[in-house]
Amino acid sequence: MQGDTIAAIATPVVPQQGSVGIVRLSGEEALTIAKTLFHPPGKQPWESHRILYGYVHHPETQKVVDEALLLIMQSPRSYTREDVVEFHCHGGMIPVQQVLQLCLEQGARLAQAGEFTLRAFLNGRIDLTQAESIAELVGAKSPQAGEMALAGLQGKLAQPIRELRSTCLDILAEVEARVDFADELPPLDEDEIQQQVKSVLEKVEYFLSTADKGELLRTGIKVAIVGRPNVGKSSLLNAWSRSDRAIVTDLPGTTRDVVESQLVVGGIPVEVLDTAGIRETEDQVEKIGVARSRQAAEKADLILHTIDAEQGWTTEDDLIYEQVKSRPLILVINKTDLASPSNIKYPEAIPEKVYTAVTQSQGIDELEAAILSLIQQGNLNAANSDFAINQRQAAALTRAKSALQHVLETIDQQLPFDFWTIDLRSAIQALGEITGEEVTESMLDRIFSRFCIGK
Repeated sequence: MQGDTIAAIATPVVPQQGSVGIVRLSGEEALTIAKTLFHPPGKQPWESHRILYGYVHHPETQKVVDEALLLIMQSPRSYTREDVVEFHCHGGMIPVQQVLQLCLEQGARLAQAGEFTLRAFLNGRIDLTQAESIAELVGAKSPQAGEMALAGLQGKLAQPIRELRSTCLDILAEVEARVDFADELPPLDEDEIQQQVKSVLEKVEYFLSTADKGELLRTGIKVAIVGRPNVGKSSLLNAWSRSDRAIVTDLPGTTRDVVESQLVVGGIPVEVLDTAGIRETEDQVEKIGVARSRQAAEKADLILHTIDAEQGWTTEDDLIYEQVKSRPLILVINKTDLASPSNIKYPEAIPEKVYTAVTQSQGIDELEAAILSLIQQGNLNAANSDFAINQRQAAALTRAKSALQHVLETIDQQLPFDFWTIDLRSAIQALGEITGEEVTESMLDRIFSRFCIGK
């Protein structure tokens, strides 16, 4: 519960890796525990926002556990607005675990997932959109995703949402006043109220238009490279990722399993899957690889159907195309340094093609441009704002949109003011859920359970 002192390791713990490991405490006893365990030589002052150098000692045996730095941040100038101390220990597993254990023995409790950030929210330091942005910043897969999360952390989403909610509250107050004091107030300007509701609704719809962009930058897309054996799929992956992730030989069937590579294209995270060549085979291991290739293609957001410019489009390609044509697809005509692709005939239904000579690193830029073009055609980049909402926020905004639409319908139908207030309250509640002004304990549990322990 809030008020006790929590502790956790705030950095990844990896054996034989990491130069520094941090143990973080927050709560009323944080500074007392630190003074019990940490011994700074000389006359270093125990002041807020100061770093002390010294040793962590076992309080009973006085045995030195680690040489460390201690960072002190006293309330309210801390991440949680409580007293916070951090032991900056040597990296690896043993030092930080030993220091954490000593903190727990001195009365601290092991923090739950996201509990430090939860306390920051409950203590009013951040709102719910900023808390979610912190998790998104930690998990960002591209610089653009990081910038988007940082914009949310700076309040660029929360502020306009609060303004919309405030407008709805003002409208509600005007309407309720006419319900309670109809004889003492001038008539309600229904046209003005209608215009205000329409203005709020337009802004809600604009925020909703950023949902696809946010999902795209957060999760990225999955691209599967498929085709017959030996058409250059693995070479394409290697040239694109500028690495040797996949084995390349002149022998067909070299790739026996799905090889993955993580890239960023135009700010969008892209998971590229190099699949085994799809063909009929008696080799049992290759059969498994072909089956996995088909599964990868089914789950991919985009297919790169790769063919050989020397051999052109074959009957085997017809069979492959039948299996993947339901997915968005780009035809990659490879090995154009060895043969002209001008006479290759392929299904007219394929909307996009790219010419490559991946062993010469040719055509990669054109391929990326084609991928980004398909994304834009899908309106996934429709919003150009510097923030984007997540799924939870989109669900709340969708409810707010529906409620506001009902308000407008109620006004048009000339229903009593009591009917107006029902939907206005629903819109206000939905908007408040986004920033945390209207929030339930179960909602907080769902949000913060996705955080790491030390955040």
